[in-house]
Amino acid sequence: MMPSDALILETVEQAFAECPRPEHFTDYTHCEECAEHDDLLRSRDVRTLLVEDVGNPGSDPICFVTAQAFAYYLPALVRLALAEPTVSYGWYGAQLLFHLCGDGHENRRVLACTPNQRRAIAEFLRHLVETRAVLADSERCTEELFQALDIWSDEIRVA
Repeated sequence: MMPSDALILETVEQAFAECPRPEHFTDYTHCEECAEHDDLLRSRDVRTLLVEDVGNPGSDPICFVTAQAFAYYLPALVRLALAEPTVSYGWYGAQLLFHLCGDGHENRRVLACTPNQRRAIAEFLRHLVETRAVLADSERCTEELFQALDIWSDEIRVA
């Protein structure tokens, strides 16, 4: 039997529960844009982050976050990806796949996660394959879905 969205989200939340909330989420001194993204993310937490905060690919604060900040917010991003697509932002899952693929197997975000955290994300991605295949096809991100699954399922990592 296929796990429910709620069970997948709970698995991810448990795996990332020990991730501390960073004081800053971006290199906020780098530029005005990084400072603005940092301010936004500092005003939210895992429970209050909305698709309106991260759903615009042209102004996505998640592109600028540190690996630790990404791990902190991953349960929220998974929650957004499991939600129904919105009229204004579409399916957030397509954007999350972009972040999960990053630099492939050298993705700094993957490397910063524990084996248990990587397994939880791989389980989430398998769930997307089983429950959101039509959505992934319609968003033209099926290849990214399988690439992310390959990256996050790879258990051979150098710590």
